[in-house]
Parts: sequence; C-alpha cells; structure tokens
Amino acid sequence: MGNSYAGQLRTTRFEEVLHNSIEASLRSNTVVPRPVFSQLYLETEQPHDGRAENEDEDDEDGSESNSPPIPYQMKPPPEGCCTTDGFCQAGRDLRLSSITSDPLEVPPGFVLVGVKSPSNTENVLVCAVDCRFLPDEQGRNALLGFSGICMGCGEKGFRYFTEFASHINLKISTQPKKQKHLKYHLYRNNQGVLVKGAPICWRGIDGRIRQMGHLTSDEQPPNLALTHPSHTPGSHVEPQIADVPHVLINGNHAVPAIAQPPLNQSGPGRPSATGPHANAAPPKKRHKGWSPESCANSLPESNVKVPPTSLALSTLPVPSVITNGVTSETTAMQTSMQGSSTPVSPPGQPVTVPDQLLHTCRLQPVIFKGHGPLPQLTGNVSEVLVSSLLQSCYLSSQTLPRVYQHYGPSPIQPLSTEMQILLTVYYLVQLGPDQVPLIEDLEQIFMRSWRESHLSEIRQYQQPQTPGVQGRHYGIEPPSTLPGLPQHFSLPPQNQQPLTPSQLPWLAQLAASSCGEGVVVLGEEVGSLAQGLQQTFSRLMEGKLGNTNYVVIIVTAPGQETQSCVVVTGNHQCRALAENMYSPSEGLKEINHQLSTGVAQELIHYCNALGQDGDMDSLLDSASVDSNESSSSQESAEERNLKHTHSPKDTHTQCSKDSLSPKEAAQSPKDTCSDYSVEWHEVRPIQLAVARKLLSHVCAIADSSTQNLDLGSFDRVSFLILVPPSEVTFQQTVLHLWNSGVLKELGNLDQECVSQREAEHYVVKMDQSAQARIDNLLREAHSNSYTLYILVHDHAHWDISSASYNSPDSGLGLVDQLLNSRQIRDAANILILHVTSFPFALQTQCTRISPYNEIHWPSAFSNDVDLYHERTRYFGVSELLESTHSGSSLPLMRYDSSFESVASTLEERFPKLHSAVIRTTVLIQHYCVALMAASGKISGSHNLHKHTSVETLEIVQSLLTAAQQCPAHHGHMVLLRIPSLALAAWAHRRLSRVRRQLGLEESFEIILGNPSQVLNIGQTFTDQIKMWLKIQDANWVPRTYLELEALPCILILSGAEPLGESLPRSLKYCDLRVISCSYLQRTTLEQELGLAAYLVKAEIRPPHNPGPGSDLLESDAEKLSSTDNEEEEGQENGDSPLSSSQPLQPCQDSGVLDPFPAQSTTSPNVQKSSTDSIQSPSKTQPQPSSQFFTYPQPAPHHQTLPQSRRQHSKSTSSGSLSPRASSPHLSCSWARGVSRPPSVLLPHALYDIITASDSSGLPRCTSFLPHMSVAWASSFRPLLSKMMTCTEQSLYYRQWTVPRSYHMDSSNRAEGRSDNFHPRRLLLSGPPQVGKTGAYLHFLGILSRMLIRLMEVDIYDEEDINYNAQTEGVQYHPPNASWPNPDIVRKMLFDYTIHDPKYDDISAVYCPGYKPFAEGNPVRQEDVYIRRRTSRIKLSKYAAYNTYHHCEQCHQYLGFNPRYQMYESTLHAFTFTHLLLGEEIQLYFIIPKSKEHYFSFSQPGGQLESMRLPLTSDWSPDSIKSPIFTPTTGRHEHGLFNLYHAMDGASHLHILVVKEYEMAAYKKYWPNHIMLVLPTVFNGAGIGAAHFLIKELSYHNLELERSRRLEGGGPAGDVWPFIILADDSCVMWNAVDVDARNGPVEHPVSLKQVLQHMEACPDLAHYGLCGIRKWSSRGLTGNKQREPFSRGHLHDFLLLNVDRSQNVQYDQNRFTCHDLDFTLRLHSAGLLICRFNSFSVMKKQIAIGGYRTFIIKTKMTDVPTSVGPSQYICAPDSKHLFLATPAQLLLEKYLQHTSQKLFPLSTKNYTHPVLSVDCYLNLGPEVTVCFVSSRPHSVNISTTGLLFSGLLLCFADAFVTPGFLKKFTFLKGATLCVISADRSSLRQTVGRLELEEEWRFRLSDEFQTANAKEDRPLFFLTGKHI
Repeated sequence: MGNSYAGQLRTTRFEEVLHNSIEASLRSNTVVPRPVFSQLYLETEQPHDGRAENEDEDDEDGSESNSPPIPYQMKPPPEGCCTTDGFCQAGRDLRLSSITSDPLEVPPGFVLVGVKSPSNTENVLVCAVDCRFLPDEQGRNALLGFSGICMGCGEKGFRYFTEFASHINLKISTQPKKQKHLKYHLYRNNQGVLVKGAPICWRGIDGRIRQMGHLTSDEQPPNLALTHPSHTPGSHVEPQIADVPHVLINGNHAVPAIAQPPLNQSGPGRPSATGPHANAAPPKKRHKGWSPESCANSLPESNVKVPPTSLALSTLPVPSVITNGVTSETTAMQTSMQGSSTPVSPPGQPVTVPDQLLHTCRLQPVIFKGHGPLPQLTGNVSEVLVSSLLQSCYLSSQTLPRVYQHYGPSPIQPLSTEMQILLTVYYLVQLGPDQVPLIEDLEQIFMRSWRESHLSEIRQYQQPQTPGVQGRHYGIEPPSTLPGLPQHFSLPPQNQQPLTPSQLPWLAQLAASSCGEGVVVLGEEVGSLAQGLQQTFSRLMEGKLGNTNYVVIIVTAPGQETQSCVVVTGNHQCRALAENMYSPSEGLKEINHQLSTGVAQELIHYCNALGQDGDMDSLLDSASVDSNESSSSQESAEERNLKHTHSPKDTHTQCSKDSLSPKEAAQSPKDTCSDYSVEWHEVRPIQLAVARKLLSHVCAIADSSTQNLDLGSFDRVSFLILVPPSEVTFQQTVLHLWNSGVLKELGNLDQECVSQREAEHYVVKMDQSAQARIDNLLREAHSNSYTLYILVHDHAHWDISSASYNSPDSGLGLVDQLLNSRQIRDAANILILHVTSFPFALQTQCTRISPYNEIHWPSAFSNDVDLYHERTRYFGVSELLESTHSGSSLPLMRYDSSFESVASTLEERFPKLHSAVIRTTVLIQHYCVALMAASGKISGSHNLHKHTSVETLEIVQSLLTAAQQCPAHHGHMVLLRIPSLALAAWAHRRLSRVRRQLGLEESFEIILGNPSQVLNIGQTFTDQIKMWLKIQDANWVPRTYLELEALPCILILSGAEPLGESLPRSLKYCDLRVISCSYLQRTTLEQELGLAAYLVKAEIRPPHNPGPGSDLLESDAEKLSSTDNEEEEGQENGDSPLSSSQPLQPCQDSGVLDPFPAQSTTSPNVQKSSTDSIQSPSKTQPQPSSQFFTYPQPAPHHQTLPQSRRQHSKSTSSGSLSPRASSPHLSCSWARGVSRPPSVLLPHALYDIITASDSSGLPRCTSFLPHMSVAWASSFRPLLSKMMTCTEQSLYYRQWTVPRSYHMDSSNRAEGRSDNFHPRRLLLSGPPQVGKTGAYLHFLGILSRMLIRLMEVDIYDEEDINYNAQTEGVQYHPPNASWPNPDIVRKMLFDYTIHDPKYDDISAVYCPGYKPFAEGNPVRQEDVYIRRRTSRIKLSKYAAYNTYHHCEQCHQYLGFNPRYQMYESTLHAFTFTHLLLGEEIQLYFIIPKSKEHYFSFSQPGGQLESMRLPLTSDWSPDSIKSPIFTPTTGRHEHGLFNLYHAMDGASHLHILVVKEYEMAAYKKYWPNHIMLVLPTVFNGAGIGAAHFLIKELSYHNLELERSRRLEGGGPAGDVWPFIILADDSCVMWNAVDVDARNGPVEHPVSLKQVLQHMEACPDLAHYGLCGIRKWSSRGLTGNKQREPFSRGHLHDFLLLNVDRSQNVQYDQNRFTCHDLDFTLRLHSAGLLICRFNSFSVMKKQIAIGGYRTFIIKTKMTDVPTSVGPSQYICAPDSKHLFLATPAQLLLEKYLQHTSQKLFPLSTKNYTHPVLSVDCYLNLGPEVTVCFVSSRPHSVNISTTGLLFSGLLLCFADAFVTPGFLKKFTFLKGATLCVISADRSSLRQTVGRLELEEEWRFRLSDEFQTANAKEDRPLFFLTGKHI
C-alpha cells in the first residue's frame, strides 16, 4: 500500500486491532477511538516484537489498577442485603478458604475462577464464568462481555461484570473490569481441595507475568495495543544502531546514543511493586482529567498490612534507601523467605541460597528486583534480602504523566527497559566504594535521560499544559547537571537509534569494566535470572566477589523480554540497605533486642581492649586518686612529632591546679562573671512581626465573605498548647508561657502569680492524657460561645499518623483523632494553629490547610541589611552548609575520619550487629579514652591518644578546661545525639562510671535526655545554676535544657527524633556521629541538623573583619596532638593558634565534595611530622570568605610557630581578645561562645549526602522525599529551585506530594471537594530554634488585646466647660429625688452658659452671674475629631451597635425573621402643609412588613394615615411610649441604630431620618428599620432641617392621632405627645447610684430603663424639653454633682414635648449650633427645660459621616479646594469665585471665623457682648453673644446697664420694632450686622427699623455669600454706631 517498510497486513494483526477498536468504542463514552487503519499504518514504523498491551492487567496482590483516580461510584446495594467482604449480597460465603472442600456444581461451559478485590486482599472469591469470555493460554480468543454465576447463592444470569461485582460485594473505587479482577483458574488437587491454579492469561501474557503479578496496563504507553498479541519469531524488527565509540574517561564512558525509546520497552518484564500504594499511572484512552496533580494515589492503599510507622514501599518513587517495610516481598533478618514472596511460585528452577552464607561472606546480600519475575529462593533464605525498590523506580519512571500523552502517534515515550538497565549500570559504576545507592539519584538520572531525548517535544507540551501550576518553577525543565553522574557523562543525542536487547549486555559490561571488579555484569553467559543468581551465590561462597559491590544480571534471550536484577554484594552497601529496610521503630526494636540479648557484649569487650596499652577497665581501676599527681614528665619522640599544642602534662597540671569544684566556687562570691546573661525571656522584633502576621491572617479569615470566623462576637481568648510527649519540651513551653506574661494579659492569672504550676494548665503533652483535656476544651467551647479558643499544635510534624491506622496504645494518631475530629472542625470558636519547623508533611495534595493560611518566618536580613533591627542573627541549616564551602576557616559541619575508619572496620568484623550499636560503642569508647587522656589521672596517658580521635579529644579537652577560664566556672554543653533509648542509657552509665573513676564528678555533668523522663541534674550543679540565675527558691530545680545555660555538661539526647527541645546558647559541640543514615527524608535530616541552629549576637561582628578577634579558645594552650594530617587538622572554629596564624589550604588530593578538607576528613594517611605541614608566615593572611558568616573567622595575629607557643601561659593565649574579658587572667569561654555557633560532627555518609548539591544548586537533602508519610505524585516532577520562596516551596509540595494511607490527611480527599481546607486552621513555619514559641505566645496576647479592642469603643470623655467656681451652691432638689418638681424647676435660674465641651470653640452666651476664667476661648481648627479627648470603654451589655455587630439574638431585630422575607418593605408617601415652608411637604416612609402595626392605614395595604401613638395612661414594662427619631447622614454602616440590646428587648418605635440620595444605602444595611426620607430639597440641608421636619411632622401626627381617637370615642388630649431626638452616635447610657457608700457611682443601664424612668415622671407634661447629661469620667463638676436636675442647654439625646413646644420651631436653615438656638428660644417662650443629671449618655467617636462633615467646594469643580473664610462672601454684583455650598452654611462659617474683624469691639470682651435678636449665631470663641427674644411676654435676661458692642439682626420679623431696639444701649463704634434673604428685604429692614438714625452705613458695607444667583445667596449689611 505504498508503505514498504510497514510490513504486510497480517490477518492476526488486523483482527487484534479491530478487536481492540471495537472494545474501546464499546467502553468509551468520552473519546472517539482512533480508526483501525490509522492504528495499523501510522505506527508500524515502530518495532513490534509481539508484546501486547496487556490493557487490563493488575497486580496480583489485589491493589487496584493504577489508573487515575476517577472515582467510580458503584450502585448502592438493595436495602437489607449483605455487604460484608467475602460474601455475596445473599449472605453466602464466597471465600476460597471457606468453600475449598465444598462440593460445587458448575454448569457445562463454565469454569471456576478466583476473583480478588483491593478491599479484601487476603481472600480469593470463587465464582463461575462462561469460558467463552475468558482468554486461552495465549491470551487470545476471549469474547467481549461477561456471563457469570454466583457460587454462593447460585444466582445466574449476570450479563455484565459490573452487575456481578456489585453482587459479590467487590468494593472498588474504579470501574469493575473482568480483566482486572478475574485472576486465577481454580482446580481441585489430588486431595479434592479447591486451590488456585494458573493465572488467567489476559492478552497474550505468558504465565510468568502472572506469577510476579504487578503489571498494569496503565503503565503502558497508550499505543502499545498496536504490537502483536504473541511473540512471533521474526516479527521483531531490529533497529539499526551505528557503531558508537565508547570513550573511556576517568572510569566512565559515554552512554550509547538512543533515539526515542522503543515501544517495546515493557511487557512481562515490568512488574510493579507489591505494596500498599498504587502506581501513579497514565489513564487509558477513555479516561479524562488525569494529571500529576491528581495522581492515582486516591486508590486504597491497604492491600498489604504495614506497620504504621514503617515506610511502605510504593511504586511512587520513594527516596532511596528509606524503605522497605513491605512484608510480602522483603524478608527481614530473622524471617524466612519461604512463603514471603509472591503466592504463586514462578516456573523454572528455584534458586537455592547456600548455607553459612552470612558466616562465610560476612554480609547479607540484597537482591534488587528489576525487570521480569524473580525466581523463587529456597534454602537459607533468611540470609538474603529482597527489595522491590529498584523495580518501583523503573516502573514510576516509565509512567508518563498525562500531559505528555495524546491519542495520536506520540513521539514521547518512556525510557526503554534496556536504557534503564544501562543507566543503572552507569550509576553503579560511578558510585564510590563506600557510597550507598540512592534511588533518588537513579530516578533523576532516568528523568534527565528521558528529558534529553525528548527535549523539543517536552517544550512543546510545557506551556499550554500546566496552567494550574505555579509560575516558572514547575515546568519540567531538564536539569543542568545530573545528580550522581560526572559532568562529562553525556546523554544520548536524539537523532540516533534505540538501544537493542542484543547490544545491552556488552555495553553494560564495557561500562562495568571501567571500575575493575567494583561492578560485575552477568549478561551473555547466563540464560536466566535463576542461573545468574545461582552463579552469584557460588562466587560469593568462593570469595571471588570480595572486591565487588554490585552484580548486575541481564537476561536477553531472543524473543523474550529483557530481564534484570541487581545483587548488592558490597559489605558496607549490604549493611546499609538491610538497615534501611527497617522502619525507624523496627530499627530501634532491633537495637534493643541486640543489647538485651547480650549480642553486643563481645563488641564492648573488644573495644575495651587498648592493645599494648592494656585494658581500659584496668587502667581506670588503677587511676590515681591524687589529683595533684603528675602523670608523666617525659614525652616520647614520636608524640613530640605528633604534637602541635601543649603536652598532656601541661593539660593535667592545669586541670588539677586550676580546677575549682562548684562548691568551692559557690563559696567564693568574689568570683563572679560580668559577661553572664540569660536572654530567653526577651521578645525580639522579628517575633513581634511574625505575631502581627499571624494576627493579620486571623483577621483575613474573619474579613472574608465565608463568615468562618466572627471576631466581633468574641470577648476573650483562651488557648491550649499541644506539645509532643517530651517532658523537657512540655516544661520549656510552660517556662516560655509563664515568662511571656500572656496569662496575665488574658486575665487567666492574678498579677501575684509566683509559680509556674498555673501555666501548666495551658500546655498539654500529646499522650493518653490529652484526650480528656481536649474533651474538656470542647465542652468549654460549646458552653462559652463568646470565647475564642486557640489550639496551638506545636512541633506539628511530629505525629501526623492516621488514627484509623494506629491502635490507641501506640500513642500515634492522637493528633488526627483529636484535632481532625468533627467537633473541633465544626466549632466556630476554635481556631487551630499548627507550628512547625518542617511543614512539608502538612503540604500535600490533600492538605487541610489553605495555602493562604500559611505564615512563613521572614528573613531577618536582606542583602545583609538588618530588616528588623535584631541584635541576633540566625544561624541554621543553610548557614551550616555554607560553612562547608568556605575556605577561610574550619567548617562548622564536618565528619571524623578516624572514627569512621574504626567503625567501618568493626562493622565488617561484626556483621550481625546493627551499625548503631557498633558506632555508639566506638564513640563512647572514644569519649572514655579522651576523658582518661585529658584528665591526667592515668599513668602513661600520652599513649591513649591513638585510641581516640582528634575530634573527640578536642571536645573533651575543651569541656574540661572551659570552666577554669571563667571566675564563675561557666562552661559549655556537648550534645551527644543517640536515638536509641537503650543505647543512650548504656552510654550514660558508661560515661558516668568513667567520670566517677577519674574523680571528675565536680567538673561537668552528664545528663541523659530521655523524652519521657524529667530532667535530672546533680544537686551540686543545681546549686551552681541557682547561684548564676539568682534564684532564691530552695525547691527550684532546672526542668529545661535552656536553664542549663553555661553549665559544663554532656547531654545525651535520646529518642527516635528530637521533639522540639531547645538547647542553651552554651551548646558548643553537636555530636551527631551516631545518628542513622537510613531514613533520608528532608524532615528527618533537617530535624537532626536543626539541633545546632543558633542565634548569634549580631553586634559582636566587626564591620570590616570577617569575624571577631576572640577566636582563641579556652583549650588553645592545651591543644592535643593530631593523629591525622595537620594540614587538615585546623582546630575548632578556627580558634586554635594554629588556625589563627595559618589558614587552611585545601589538599590537592582531597575529596571532590569537600572544598577544603576538615580535620581528618579525607586523608586516610597519618603523617607523623608536624613540621611538614606548618606553613611559612608569608602564607598566614586569612582569605576572607566572599559570603558572610556569623561565626568568627581566624584573625591574623599570634604568628608564631607551635614550638614557641608551648611556652605561652594560659593567660596569654586565652582571652585578652574577648569582647568583655572580665580580668586579664581569666576570661569566660561561655561569653565568647555565644558569638559562635556550635560545631556539628556528622557520619561520613550523611556528610557526603548533605554537602552535595543537586542540579538546581540546592543541597541534595532538599530534593529528598519530605517526610516518610508522604509519597511523590510522579517521577516526572521538576526539582525544587534555589530561587523558590517558602510559599513557592509549599505550592511545590502541594502539587507533587500525596499522603500515604497512614497519613492523617489521606482521608481528607474522601470529602468530595478538591479544596477541602479547614477554614480556621493556620500553619506557622520557621526554621528550628528561631523563636516560633515566643512569636505565637505574643500573637495570643495581641489577639486578646484586639478582641478587647473590638469590645471597646472610643467614648468622648471631656470635662464640662465654663463652670464658675463661685456659683452659689443652692440645693434645689434632694440628691436622691427621682423626678423633678416643676415648681422648683421654675425657681431655678436658667443657665445660659454652654457647658458641652464640643462647643468649646463657639461664642459664649452672656449670662449675668457668670465670670469667665479667661477672656474668650481658644481658637480651634475646624477638624474637631482629632483634638477631642476620648477614653476606651468596654461595651456594656446594653450598648447600641452598628451594622458590624451580629449576634444570634439580633437576627430577628435586624430583619432575619423567618416570617418575613429580607428587604420586604413598602414605600408610603405622607403629605402635610406647613406655613413656614409655604407649600405642601411630601415625605416618604419606608416601612418593613414587620413594623406596619406601628402605623394606621386607610385600609390594609392602603394609604398611610398616621403613626400610632399610645395614650398617656398606657404603660407596659416591655415597651417605650415615645417614638425615637434619629437623623443621620453618611453613617449607614457606622451609625448606632441597633438598639436591641440597649432596649433590653423592649418594643420601641425607631425611625431613621435619612436624606433621599442615601435611602438605598441605609435600606441595604438596615432592612428592618423604619425610615423617614426627607424631601429632595433637603438633600443639601443641615441638621436643623431634619429636626425641623421631625418636630413638625410629629406635631401634625399628634393632631391626626387625636382626631383618630376622637372618632373612636376616646379623649383627644390623652395622646402621648413626646418624641425622642437621638444622635446616631449614642452608644451607652449610665445611671448614678447616689446611695453608694463611697459617693455617687455611675453604672451602665439600658436605654429602656432611662426612658421608662423619664416617661414615668408624674409632671412630665409640664416640661417642653428634657434631656440627660453627657458622660465624663470625672463625673459631675463641683456642686452640680449634688443637684439631680438642672435647667440649661440640652444636647444629643432629647425628650421633646411636641405639644407644648408647638410654637417654637427648629431653624430649618441651620447647619451648626441649632440646638443652642432652639433651647434659647424655647426658654424665652417660657417653657420648662430640665436635665436629668442622674442619667448620662456616652457618645462614641465616629470619624465617618455626620452632619458636621460639609465640604466647601467651588462651582467649577467637584474636587474640594482650599477656600479661605474670607472667600465665603463677596460684594454684590462682583465677579467672584462662586461656591457650591448652601448660603446659610457659608454665612455661619464666615461669621464663625471672621467675626473679630466684623465686631472688633467685642473681641475678648465678655462684659460688652453682641446683642443677637431672636437667634443665636456662632461669632467665634472670642466674641460673646447676648440672646434676647423680641416676642411679647418672652423671658429675657435683664440688660439694664449693659453696653453692647454690636447688634446682630438675622431675618428680623415683625416682632422686632424700632421701639424694641431702643431699649438697648450700644458702645460708640459698635458694629451692626443685618442679614436678609435678598437685597430688597435688607433695605426694607433698615428702613422699617429706622436704623440709619443711630447707625452709619457705607455702600461698600453690603455683602453677599459667594453663591450664584440661582443658589439664592444671603445678603448682609454692616454699619457703625454713631
């Protein structure tokens, strides 16, 4: 067909493709299958060797298909039927184990088959299936469809496997398919028992694939269906490969080139791992929506029971040597291999493991399964380990993410089997002899190779396919270098041919030949894996593999799948891999077992022997007790050659002579150290910043629209801090809590609290006691809904186990059980704060924490600039790593090669012992010998040096001599980290015994840090600490490591992992040499390194010097000789004279990973001469590091040679360079130590891993799996980038990690939402020891303060003004009078003086008896909000609220009544006529349905007639009679209109009076309030207009109600005539308790109580206006305090009698002082005004809106411009800038600000006021106004003898006559000001009042307000008195 190379169209091929196409189309409901012919022809250029797609394979252990997590919902079973696993819905047993002997009737044509389900992995279910629907032995000829019979109940006729699966209770989460779940043929054996037979061979897979199981079609590329169904010899097309030159370069050669990986890279030889995790596989063609973000890890993972703490193996790439934990395949050391491998033994010959293998070879080989099934092992299987780790890596790296799949012929294919094997060989070849293979490295090599071969295709997919991925970091870019491979290792170019199976063996052998015998490849000479394994075992037994670390077996028989496996035969590698297979808990159990059974005794005895120098115990027994005895006077020549510091003799002498016991020290008070200080109490600026960040996140939750947190409803904070079950961590948190002052701040403790015991109630250890505490908190939270509870989960990465996977006794899963419970989740007043240094395990695809709720610790420095003004600089893991790359001083992190060589020798000698036992024994031995050598108590101690390492000797030497250099005997801490509790206890006993025998009990303490035990310190040392800390309490003992500051001690810290214990700043050495190298997760590694994290004093560092000059340590004079290369042997922290004078130069032959060799780290040779390594003085200038370091660098001084240095006295070498040396002879080593981070000693293997960098430049450990409880979502993930922020790292882990089944978040995805975040859960992460505890404690404090702040308001708190002390103290009413007597009130003088402090900047009203303190009041700027005095007052329960308050009680009040729809209200017009306005006024009422009963209508729903008023005689205890009117503007959110609590539930009529343009806003926020909408003409009016309309409307309504009552037959005069005019900022009301013993006391009362009391006044109808006092914290001033009622001006809260005050109106034009004007006119009309002084109103400061906020702007623009008061007026008819402001406001403002010019004689002249007729206008604070009324019979003050300095006539009416004006006398030159509405009326007024007779006018004295004509300006005329 024109396609010559495509091959002939063969019948079988066509049938198969047609069959596949039909089947795919039947199943597909989304994607149209590709046409048959395109399948046949478009892809035939790919070689096909007969391997089928195996589309529906699954692993035989019953794990579900590795298909994507498309949740499949099976139909719910019928009600009442059985749903138990292993039984059908009829309740009959189907398990093979149960019916194995039962007689079963099988109809003809049916066969018995075994079914397996993931939910029940142990059982095979028995059913009968029509054999036509099953494949034959070649995997062909199976019909589509299904026909089955239930062998339990016998039900027949199942035509669909889905239906059948439901019947037999096959509980699965993906679509049931026969290919996945019909597993085995069943047959009866000779005994008649039904047993499993051959696997059902779906799709041409021979029997072998089923014996290992594990192949899933999901692991195949989508187009594998195109290959032949069976292998036909000759159908395989060999790809041609050009001859590839293999250049040998330093033991490596270039890999042969491949083009794209061939299609046939997999098949029977691609088993997946047996384990509890499904493979992250691409979907089949019919599936959609699979991506790396939604990988297949939602499948059940419980197929193999794994201990919860162990790391179960996954086909997802698991970091290297972490695992294995898979019990079905991995044999532990003591267990038998029999039956532990796969259930069906593979065909062919089994491999016999030889006896005595471990004894003969001294190792336990590890077999890595690779491609193809592993043969069955028989014989001595307990001495061989089998791991699926490599196989998992192969599978996961062949599982392409969906982004690289498509339904056409894809050019992107995974790596071929052959390429994987070859790359594996290359990787093994380049490993060092002591390196252990890391699966991460191999996986990255696979990824790099794959990316290199598909670079162009990947780039094409990258951009469009990753929209949900964060920015540039998550694209899959090929890394620049390949971890684990040399830089010159070239990856194959893309244009060459694929690697063929026939080429593989010789290429692999060629690669292996470059490393000698290190890697052996068995290829062409073996015909099967079994043969290769047998051959390997034989060679092992014969000793032929002594120098071989790995044997790679490759089987490439023609016509068969390539098979492979790797046998690890290197001693070190086997041991490491074997120990990796333990879970952490299993490893500790094994160590305990070895110690308890005495297996380790031989090792201990071996270590005790010191060769020619005798036995250690006997040397100790013979130790001299006389501390003054000198042990040696001579030095051997050999030793002298080794030395570079003082001899041991000097050391001993110094030790014995200078040593003071703590008791002696305590008895010499003059020996104090001025440098000593303890700073753990201090809160640092950066902690405050983090606390504020936490608070802002909490506020963000509260502010979000989700309403998950209502901060406004809480009035206090309570908390509980959860810590891991470590006694020291518990006490440490209690200590921090107690010192923080948070408990006092929260009001939980009295100020006098003296004990820490009270603080322990707020901290709980997460052990079995936690359950009761959490339950108690839940009960409290339920009953105290107004308390916000904060659950602080500290060290949150510690226990993230799922509660369902752990027994209650294990202590794990508690966090899940308690914090993830539904009660906690649903409690709206509980907020959870997780705090951790290692948040990675909480950042998975199923996390409960929103990425927006993560708070990351900020960096304190940016470009070396201190952002937070910290006095300390954090020194953590990254700085430690940086120190290893600095060449200017000894790195702080290093390893000890002497120790490593001893340990590795002993590991070979004792192969059965755990390496932790060996390494700990060696280490403790080194410490013991070092103590003996340094103590000077052992004769011949100079010979002991070679039995310890220089590092250990230096540590002990430094520890012993540190205290002698400080007068107070301060020393430092040595941390010895031993994870095993048993080993730690043994080490403690051993060291304590040696210390005792050497007589050093007084010199330093040895502390066993057991998490479950309290800290135990000897009494002597406790007394010493108490003296340092100045503690008087006789019973005090240190409970935390922090309190051991400056105590010389060795702390042996045990426990599987550190549990958050903080270490003191005196920590100098962090000895991690025996920590496990097995568990390589990021969390585990960084947690151990975090022990050395440190806060270094920042100010110690000089600006231009890399480090301070105080580098000479206390032990410099006694440095011990090195047994290693002195050039490598720079001393600790660059502080020895050697390292000070001679900077280290890197050795040329040192290791590649170490930029300069640390002491004894790289050179195995011992150089005996020190003179060879001493550098000349010309080389002694230190090389400053290009990076900054916060630990000291060597300084160029003391440039002397070691020989001369021996003569230095201690005083010379010690501390004259110390920053604060307290004496010339002694210097505190502790004080110098706080400026220097501790040194860290690591195992060599770990050091290599940690100091290596990956291709992104980050340390290798960051690319490891973050935690053992999570797994990678895909191998095809990018590496972390060095430029990533913490937030981006979080997003990375959230995308690329998934929780394992035993992770507590694994259940979170089952909730059905993709973003299943807990709304009230925060995560605070920061590096270890950085101060997170202090930050979150401070956060609790400021959160509490904020809640109190939310419960408080700013109340105006101003003392009344203008009180005259001389006012005669007449007592009118008795102090306890309840109501005023009208007759007495009439006798009281009206107080014209203004006392309200808000009016302290206005004109005083003249009052005859008043003498002002000073002439006039101070001039104040217009903005009064800033200047007025306020107080913070907590809201009482009777407060009025704004719209932000919403509690449950208010819902109905605010309009959430279920009977009424929200916003359901009607608009009603109401019209009335008023003479002053001259026209009808139309008002609008907005009346909610729920409030219509307050009004009367002509008919239901008809015309509004009136507002119903009660009768005077009506009274109800639960109602208020007076309607409340609140005029408001600009305060729809902030106005205090919620009177529900203020009214204490009483029914009341409350009407908001709003302007028309604001109606919609008010209606939106207050849907259940009645609103009175002012007419449009009043949109620009002031408060006077609102009060005017309210009063006139109320009087009109009173008349209407009287008419309505008359029509109803009632008395007209009995209608209640009072209304309340309330300001919109009245927040609380108080009453004065006069009978209090200590004088009058105010207490908050409800508005209901105030109003009911006033309304109950018997003579209330006599009063025109009543009001109450404004609150002030100073109470009533002077004698007024005793008078319960007064007569004067009233403000803010008024009870107005609209009937009596009918003839006195508010001035509708007024903007300011309208209440003063109204009160004066009301009083002059003869009406009684009374203030109830026993009540007060509190006014809240509201800076938004209100009637005082009028902006004066020009007509030209809407933008406010600064216009001065002089521009408010202009001459008539002049061209002037007109203002868009009401004329009345301009006039009032003009008079207020310029009246001193207008009335010059009146300025500061109280005795000559300005006469103001019928109105009060504010003329500014310097002018006094005398108010008189022109009305007949009005009440006015006597003006006889009063000379006025001016006359103000404002809109003078007919009552003002010339005769009236002639009653008053004016000063000569007094000013007249006449104001009128227009020029004509102005002239008429002048003429009518005959003003020209006494006043002189000029034409230029006429003015108008600066308004345009259409805005109706006001005119005024001024004149002078003649």
